[in-house]
Amino acid sequence: MKRLIATCFGLGWMPLAPGSWGSLPPVGIFIVLCLLPIPLWAMGAVMAGFVVLASILCVKLAPVSIAATGREDPGEVVLDEVAGQFLTYLVCVAFAMDRFSLYQTLVTAGVGFFLFRLNDTLKPWPACRFEKLPAGWGILCDDLAAGVYAAIELAIVLKLWIVA
Repeated sequence: MKRLIATCFGLGWMPLAPGSWGSLPPVGIFIVLCLLPIPLWAMGAVMAGFVVLASILCVKLAPVSIAATGREDPGEVVLDEVAGQFLTYLVCVAFAMDRFSLYQTLVTAGVGFFLFRLNDTLKPWPACRFEKLPAGWGILCDDLAAGVYAAIELAIVLKLWIVA
């Protein structure tokens, strides 16, 4: 059961690009949150809650997958992607997402997904150094750093293009 949760209910076992599969649930939840008639603070609270929950579960459950696979950063653990992708979208609360059209919401979701996956793959400094942290922390922290980079880039895109 612990490995099933660490893989985001099997998404980490998908044959190609498990990290991208693990990033998809936050994309869908982000879109739904943007379309619901809820206050921005509630949208931000839900996304922040997912960042915290996925982070805690990643650190707690990743050692089970590490032991089962013998790898320090098993690709099947995708809760780190869940946390990092939600962290990317947190910046959107500052841009009044509740007033965005469906088109703007979908574009923002797509751009945020692309930017997070790019930063997670490239692991620009110092994200790459976080991989050396022990067990679940190393798995998680490089993705949180990628989420921060992607959030900054997404904020620039939103400011210059979507909400200009």
